[in-house]
Amino acid sequence: MKFIISSSYMLKNLQTLGGVINNSNTMPILDNFLFELDKNSLKISASDLETTMSANLDVESEDEGEIAIPARLLLDTLKTFPEQPLTFHVLENHTVEINSEQGKYALAYANAEDFPSPVNIEDPSKTILIGDVLSTAINKTIFATGNDDLRPVMNGVFFRFTADGLIFVGTDAHKLVKYERNDIKAENPSEFIMPKKPLTLLKGVLQGSEEEVNIEYNESNAKFSFENIELTCRLVEGKYPNYEAVIPKENPNTLTIDRAMFLSSVRRVSIFSNKTTHQIRLKIAGAELNISAEDLDYSNKAEERLTCDYQGDDITIGFNSKFLTEMLNNLNSDTIKIKMSLPNRAGILTPVDGLEDGEDITMLVMPVMLGNN
Repeated sequence: MKFIISSSYMLKNLQTLGGVINNSNTMPILDNFLFELDKNSLKISASDLETTMSANLDVESEDEGEIAIPARLLLDTLKTFPEQPLTFHVLENHTVEINSEQGKYALAYANAEDFPSPVNIEDPSKTILIGDVLSTAINKTIFATGNDDLRPVMNGVFFRFTADGLIFVGTDAHKLVKYERNDIKAENPSEFIMPKKPLTLLKGVLQGSEEEVNIEYNESNAKFSFENIELTCRLVEGKYPNYEAVIPKENPNTLTIDRAMFLSSVRRVSIFSNKTTHQIRLKIAGAELNISAEDLDYSNKAEERLTCDYQGDDITIGFNSKFLTEMLNNLNSDTIKIKMSLPNRAGILTPVDGLEDGEDITMLVMPVMLGNN
């Protein structure tokens, strides 16, 4: 078995696939890339049992065969080469020899039969999205997901495809983001929860891509196919919480403010907040917003005044500055609105501008209880 391939072309694809491989695997075979050669087509796969990602590459070859090559060793070697053709030659002594312009390198390979087979998705539903749309949806929601092993459903992003549009939701019970696309419809209404790792891989590869992504899914697995890449993953089992029920419908108090100015102020003031609670206090009266924080343990405190547009009753409400900063960072708008009802009810953050046609974002942040001081 022998083939010739461009070094930079191979490295670019293997770096994408390498994100699947865990630092420590229970099965040694998962430390390898699976190579499946069929004449001029080479399929390379990586897997962690839950997620499998593969790429089809063009090579020069007359041969067929399959082997598993140590991923870390191969990646480290490829990173050192300038652009050039590399010849891979599988030898009989269970090694594969790589010939470059500089020299030759031999590494031991493993049997391809030991590599886990990809899941076959039976009777799937199908949806097609543009790559950048999917990447944006992931980007806007994944930061709001949880890391609680006791509530795995909250560790992923909820996908809801309907005839009216697509909805993506991320929440950890303290913050929630709902990202909607009303300009894209799904033929078969369905919903599933995508785990974080494959979403992170997709987000990176699809950013800015105008290519179509074919999504196939059933109750237990999903497959994303685009360009020369295919990603299959196991879905998170369980029922997603009723996110609509936690979004307050009556919010008579509305703060409208410049996003960048507000974000800078929150960042500065939060430096002086308690390092456990990250609590900041927003006191709004008339056209003035007072942002303050205090760390009683160290006698640190800060206070800033901003001019804002405010409609509603005077209110003092506390938020976790970390959550607020993440949300403000995740919006592209110049101006944002925060709608509130009472100091113990969630605040709803929405962009005033910066949205594409058919795009809608609702962010919800739970308040933190303030002391009387």
